[in-house]
Amino acid sequence: MKPLIKFLPIILATILQTSCAQEEGVEAKKTKLAELKSQVGELNTEIRTLESEIAKLDPEFAAANKKSILITTAAARKGEFAHFVEVTGSVLSKKNVSISAETAGRILEVPVMEGARVSKGQILARIDAESILRNIEELENSLDLATTIFEKQQRLWNQKIGTEIQYLEAKNRKEGLEKNLASIKTQLDKAYVRAPFNGTVESVKVRMGELAQPGVPMFEFVGESDLYIQADVSESFVGVLRKGDTVNVDFPSLKKSITSRVSAVGGVINPNNRTFTVEVLLPTMPDVKPNMISVLKIKDYQNSSSVLVPAHLILADNQGDYVFIVENQTAKKKYVKRGLTANNETEILEGLTGSETLVDKGFREVGDNFSVNIAQL
Repeated sequence: MKPLIKFLPIILATILQTSCAQEEGVEAKKTKLAELKSQVGELNTEIRTLESEIAKLDPEFAAANKKSILITTAAARKGEFAHFVEVTGSVLSKKNVSISAETAGRILEVPVMEGARVSKGQILARIDAESILRNIEELENSLDLATTIFEKQQRLWNQKIGTEIQYLEAKNRKEGLEKNLASIKTQLDKAYVRAPFNGTVESVKVRMGELAQPGVPMFEFVGESDLYIQADVSESFVGVLRKGDTVNVDFPSLKKSITSRVSAVGGVINPNNRTFTVEVLLPTMPDVKPNMISVLKIKDYQNSSSVLVPAHLILADNQGDYVFIVENQTAKKKYVKRGLTANNETEILEGLTGSETLVDKGFREVGDNFSVNIAQL
């Protein structure tokens, strides 16, 4: 162990010298790194200054050195474009009638309520007909006697007994009573107020015990057939809509749609709301009821060769509407004249040919002559 102890100071001195040399090397490297970073900062500052000065003098240099913006694209297209005006309409019935009694009398029964759906011939009200029943009873008794006399007179006449006048008088009396009886029975049937067709009782205007008078409305009744849709359309569409035009009809409550035709166009403008009336035919549909709300989509414009772009890509500034198109990896501002919009597409009347590539996602981040990078989806 003594020889090792003898060389221990020398070993420790060597290690210490090596450690100091390493520390001096690290510090030197740190100093060198700081100097280089300082030079980079100065160079970057100088580069930015030069770029700014050159950009003011050379716009092309400015556009070429702008940072590329990542975008997606959408294509303008040429195709058929149709615009529809939407108006709210209400389902009505041609069979919307007021029902009244045909004979006078006390109302004995009203078996229906408002909103009741009834069938053709169903009784809506019953009127007191006691006097008619008594007249019928008297006529039936008189007819029985007249029939007996006629039959006996006929047998005598067949046996050449009696005169022809007696036979004709008996026959005439019998036939007259038969006609009177049939007539008064018709009056008895009028004591029952019946539904003229299948439909719904909209309102009941009488009560049991009241006096019914001929011609005085007792019920408001709406039939379930001969339905149509009536809507009020703005006067700005005068001349656009014509009888026979195709109409798409939506029923929001039923989530159903049908195609129908305009059956009538009003010729007078309502001064209160500046609209005119349009009627649309409605085929028989079991779920459609009177007074149901519908939405009419009436075609007011069509072009078979329109230039179309997504409506949300159109922007506006003080000079007008514009879109961004992509040319040679550069966004270009293109001013356009827009037309109508339908189904999230807008018709472009001027400015595009339909073959352009539009900036889609990222269109709000780009500017004119901005460099762009198209994302690969």
